[in-house]
Amino acid sequence: MGRPGPRKVQCYSLEFKRAAVGLSRQPGMQVQVVATALEIHPFMLSRWRKEFREGRLKPSRRAPRPRPPKVTVVRELRRLQALEVAHRVLQEEHALLKKAIRFCSARRATSSPSSKRNEEPGR
Repeated sequence: MGRPGPRKVQCYSLEFKRAAVGLSRQPGMQVQVVATALEIHPFMLSRWRKEFREGRLKPSRRAPRPRPPKVTVVRELRRLQALEVAHRVLQEEHALLKKAIRFCSARRATSSPSSKRNEEPGR
């Protein structure tokens, strides 16, 4: 079921689409990583890549050809991906530690009569 309210549609310029496709076509770059960095859905980037292959996103003759992204951009995207993976691992470890603390600090009932006497209030 969709969200209530008006649907938000984002329009991207042809230059943005070309730059995104160019970045995703760099050796070693994954569509998922580029899409996450650009805050777009991976399916959208895949569709743009298909349109580029079919010639629908080709630059016009008047427009200058877009330059390939700098190596630093590719390096930063890879670093971002590694940091996101490390963050996800740390979040999982933190959740496990919280569960372990809750488990260890939970008061356990004992069947010893002496411990029941100590727990009763007013005595």
